[in-house]
Amino acid sequence: MKVYVNPEPREWAPLLKRPQIAASVIDERVGDIIESVRKEGDDALIRFAEQFDGVKLNSVIVTQDEFEEAEKAISDDLKKAVSVAVENIKKFHAAQYPASVELETMKGVKCVQRPVPIEKVGLYVPGGSAPLFSTVLMLALPAKIAGCKEVVLCTPPNKEGKIAPTILYAAKVCGINRVFKTGGAQAIAAMAYGTQSIPKVFKIFGPGNQYVTVAKQQVSKVVAIDMPAGPSEVMVMVDSSANPKFAAADLLSQTEHGVDSQVILLSSSRGIAEQVIREVDVQLEKISRADIARKALDNSRVVVMDSLDDMVNFANAYGAEHLIISMENPWSIAEKITAAGSVFIGNYTPESAGDYASGTNHTLPTYGWAHSMSGVNLDSFLRKITYQEITPSGLETIGNVIETMAAAEGLDAHKNAVTIRLESL
Repeated sequence: MKVYVNPEPREWAPLLKRPQIAASVIDERVGDIIESVRKEGDDALIRFAEQFDGVKLNSVIVTQDEFEEAEKAISDDLKKAVSVAVENIKKFHAAQYPASVELETMKGVKCVQRPVPIEKVGLYVPGGSAPLFSTVLMLALPAKIAGCKEVVLCTPPNKEGKIAPTILYAAKVCGINRVFKTGGAQAIAAMAYGTQSIPKVFKIFGPGNQYVTVAKQQVSKVVAIDMPAGPSEVMVMVDSSANPKFAAADLLSQTEHGVDSQVILLSSSRGIAEQVIREVDVQLEKISRADIARKALDNSRVVVMDSLDDMVNFANAYGAEHLIISMENPWSIAEKITAAGSVFIGNYTPESAGDYASGTNHTLPTYGWAHSMSGVNLDSFLRKITYQEITPSGLETIGNVIETMAAAEGLDAHKNAVTIRLESL
């Protein structure tokens, strides 16, 4: 990790960059995959499973027997841990349910807004070497709380044609029984357009690699998506009050996600930064995914800034997916943060708490999208419909306002829709 000390604002641009994506190449490949799935349906999914996952499938549908087999493979300790996480996630997301709005904007003019669940949603859960069963909880539980009628889940199979038992168990705990063996861009295409086995949905959720992110962006022409959530990232802000071991552990927790992950250490002094760097080297040798972490560290950097204002401004300019504030008076600093997916306060709040069990959602905007997007929350699974009712006396009150405005826009039929009613009174 290269160290930068007190860079001037005009020098920040290169330090704020994420790992570059070969967009044109990926766009073309993803486009071809999507078109194949759109035209061939399940046949394309089965072919891509053999090509990308190294397994020949007869069907992409997960059977009831596979659900039961998966549950038997889960230890009692893990079942208990999942149970605690489920309760915390439910509590936090249920508390987010919005109230209906109903009021008279003026006498005789009633306006109403009510939350309505999205009827059909598709969830994407990454598999591979680290099957993210926690993502099942983060997506399926709010979908169920919101009241979505149809929830389907896609996740890639292993070389034996199986889905990780942890993913299937988490799905069952959340009440999801429609799970399909397909991953990558082809899974996104299947949920967007539908196949013989997988129904077309109205909105797609879930993180993934660069191909999944690009696929979500491409199908957003025909289906809604949660956000373009790509490679994972964390920024850790430290000063002399931070524990270097904790900070190093938080940095490494994101590097093990993938070689294209990025971590940023933002420190108030060179001395603290060097302590954290030494701890990263020590802890790196003890983690099982060290090879992946080392490559991710090549995308990462250390920035030292003497000024607290500069640190806050830099953090806001970056807009991290995860932002950890291990500094004195962390809440006062957090109040100045305007761009972050999720913020973790103090020395004893590891980012992994949000990943698994504290209750907040871990599906968050990356690559700077935190400047304009929120992470997944209950609202993500809801729509808001407005209603209005105007009484005859209410129309007499507001009618002239509507007529005047419609006439000013030259829309005579709009005006007449009011005039004809007023003349009838």
